Amino acid sequence: MIAAGLEYDALLLDFGGVCLLNPVELHHKAESRLGIDAGMLDWLGPIDPDSDPLWREMISGRSITERDYWRQRATDVGVAANKELELHEYMTLLYDPPTPDIIRQAASATTIAAKAAGYSVSIFTNDMSAFHGKAWQHNVEFLGLVDHIVDCSDTDILKPDPRSYQRAVEILGVAPSRILFVDDQPRNVQGALDYGLDAMGFDVANAEDAWAEVAARLDLPTIATCA
Repeated sequence: MIAAGLEYDALLLDFGGVCLLNPVELHHKAESRLGIDAGMLDWLGPIDPDSDPLWREMISGRSITERDYWRQRATDVGVAANKELELHEYMTLLYDPPTPDIIRQAASATTIAAKAAGYSVSIFTNDMSAFHGKAWQHNVEFLGLVDHIVDCSDTDILKPDPRSYQRAVEILGVAPSRILFVDDQPRNVQGALDYGLDAMGFDVANAEDAWAEVAARLDLPTIATCA
């Protein structure tokens, strides 16, 4: 069923940061599980870029990728815990088992409302399998709500490469101009706009407001979530 008479037919969502909590929002979990003093992990990425020169370098697109950023941060967490910590181990520490609280409530509520209104809703991610492994996603209840998971880990053709958007559009079977794409990385938003999708940036530091904007763009009622 298509949402007749509305501007879009499909909602296409980045996963990490937009739907899945960003690792910096889970510093408390890493500190607790690794015996690190509370507050020692004081780099806050998109929550407070001023606290995190490495994040600012990554966002600039000049020298490091997002995967490079998280590899380095996994190493940094390991150093704080006096152990070696690889990227996959770090992500497992934070997100496994995948309990419902690692997903933003507004992501689930808006996805349910959008599908009820006739939109298709899909995930478009660079790193799901690369960060979490293939089996992990089958245990994430939220992912059972969506129509497609387009994981660039499968091809290593990552956003913002135009070929990644082409693949997503082909999988969705929807014209680019009828897709609203949401991502927390400015370069990925710009890549989507250049390809012909409508796209909005997602502010992780103000996630509830960002999700309210998504709902408004889809002409959905205000989505109430618990604090």
